[in-house]
Amino acid sequence: MKYVGAHVSAAGGVENAVINAKKIGADGFALFTKNQRQWFAKPLSEKNIAKFKEYMEEHNFTPDAVLPHDSYLINLGHPEEEKREKSLKSFIDEAKRVESLGLKYLNFHPGSHLKKISEEECLDLISESVNKAISETESCIFVIETTAGQGSNLGYKFEHLAYIIDKIKDKERIGVCIDTAHIFAAGYDIRTKEAYEKTMRKFDEIVGFKYLKGMHINDSKAKFASRVDRHHSLGKGEIGIDAFKFIMQDKRIDNIPLILETIDPDIWAEEIKLLKSFENV
Repeated sequence: MKYVGAHVSAAGGVENAVINAKKIGADGFALFTKNQRQWFAKPLSEKNIAKFKEYMEEHNFTPDAVLPHDSYLINLGHPEEEKREKSLKSFIDEAKRVESLGLKYLNFHPGSHLKKISEEECLDLISESVNKAISETESCIFVIETTAGQGSNLGYKFEHLAYIIDKIKDKERIGVCIDTAHIFAAGYDIRTKEAYEKTMRKFDEIVGFKYLKGMHINDSKAKFASRVDRHHSLGKGEIGIDAFKFIMQDKRIDNIPLILETIDPDIWAEEIKLLKSFENV
């Protein structure tokens, strides 16, 4: 089984994310555990935490099916120490919020060198930051997201992910999230069965499916290998619908959250239904 869902709103209380996921017929979901445009937020209340856990149980969601995302402000590879430390502090706070909710994962964008240091130096800083976060938290698995490679963002090559993983001391606490729009924009084709298999074979050889903890399911407004991050509704972009059939029929991708971040929340329920219809074709 695949946990198909979307990145839903947690406005008005983190527990509302569960309700919003249920409303669209999701088996899984993503959320921000605080305002993603702020560095820090007041701790989650006991009431919110209890409600979240209660709704999770009531609506049959398991921690395996939920992929929380960290703040967009965080840059674990920031060239300036003071700003990197601020990012790390915020990152650790987010991981502790995830743990308090009884969840397993924290999905994050690797980081950006801001054209001030080399890619390798930046990847070293990211790895160092994640190792520190692991040492200061209990159980959270940190899930690196593939990026489109826009600007100076790292994570647009599978080799970047493998480099970070290699430097993580506790391999049980690290994972990867493939974003379909991002890998497509970064130059990994998935439009035909042959192209899909080639890309996934490359991913398995360089990173390994054992590290795949989730996927973001998006079509792309941006052209192939454009290094531009622009999501689109399924089948309406440059990727086309077939790639999503290949994903839904790929047994290597079972038992992980597959999260829509497509541009029209009004059709998420339809997109979820569509994806599920591909699973047993």
